Amino acid sequence: MRGTSWWSRGQGRGWLTRARARPRGTRHRGDTAGLTSATEPETIAETIAETSTAAENGFAVLEKVLALPVSTWRYSWEEPHVRHLGPMAQDWWAAFGLGGSDTTIACADANGVALVSIQALHRRLAELQRRVDALAPQRGEAVPPEGNAPPAP
Repeated sequence: MRGTSWWSRGQGRGWLTRARARPRGTRHRGDTAGLTSATEPETIAETIAETSTAAENGFAVLEKVLALPVSTWRYSWEEPHVRHLGPMAQDWWAAFGLGGSDTTIACADANGVALVSIQALHRRLAELQRRVDALAPQRGEAVPPEGNAPPAP
């Protein structure tokens, strides 16, 4: 199994998961957070197989992210010096209702929430920049060309 990759298809769920086997001589200590002998899981969405797709309101998702409790923690089997940063799965489930249960956070869901939040922040920042640019002539300032960062103070 050394260096082996394998793929499994979710039954009609439109995703594939690839996991690479652990190198020989290493043992599973339970530190993969529910991933069975996988060290690099990848989720691939198949557009043709996805069902019930809907656009998300990025600003609404962003508000949920802002209200989400985030803390440092460690798994009970890890050494005391090991720390992780993130939300608890129960809080994630209560905020977003994503995934299959309130005991895990799927990487695909965390990635999706992060990406839609980044998009919302970008839209908010672009709108604020437009407002600042509109006020610049009133203050006797030159408007920076589109796509350029404002000059440093």
